[in-house]
Amino acid sequence: MLCAMPMKRAGAPPKKKATFRLFDLRVEVEQAKGLPMICNHRLGDTFDLRGENLSLPTGQTFPIYSLAALLPLLPAKQRDTHPHDWMTTDALVACPDPHCGGRFRIIRTGTRVFNHADVTAVPIEESPATLKARNPKARTPKARNPKPPTPNRRSRAR
Repeated sequence: MLCAMPMKRAGAPPKKKATFRLFDLRVEVEQAKGLPMICNHRLGDTFDLRGENLSLPTGQTFPIYSLAALLPLLPAKQRDTHPHDWMTTDALVACPDPHCGGRFRIIRTGTRVFNHADVTAVPIEESPATLKARNPKARTPKARNPKPPTPNRRSRAR
């Protein structure tokens, strides 16, 4: 299997609470009843997603058009969602070819904990509430509300 885990980036040690959880996913190819498999995926084909890393079993391929249909959904399926959210309850995605019987079942297989500092170089900014709790005498910055632009006389419809 081709697979690599996130590399640790140099810098300050991660804060204890600067972690987040993602689900590991497996996508399995199924077939809709009564429809032929037209595209280049076979019944039982799979791939795994662990963090940001997608892995295919050795020697297996997966068509890019089917993958393109799945990719926007996978990061959302990796995150913890409300029990009533459709992203939690719906797990079957149709092949983008309307004549193909291919269906892709997205299965949450486990969880993995990531440190913020290991996956990005952007530091976590503390919220004003956290800063105030640590230092009650500190002033919290006020949010800016820019004025909406005034309409140009020439741009108004006559």
